[in-house]
Amino acid sequence: MPIFEYRCTECEHVTPFLEKPDNHKAHACEKCGSKGTKKIFSTFAAKSGTSSSSSSSCPTGTCPLS
Repeated sequence: MPIFEYRCTECEHVTPFLEKPDNHKAHACEKCGSKGTKKIFSTFAAKSGTSSSSSSSCPTGTCPLS
């Protein structure tokens, strides 16, 4: 299940909740207890399921970050 973040309309605190994408349940702010929360866009990470036979993680083999 993904983690969604909700911002409180009263105190602006952001609270993460682990829930199904189609959940429409109201959430309470963990800081002030207000039920006035709105789902916000947040960052996420994804892991690739493929592995490379090359020792380099960059397609060209000349990654400027290595």
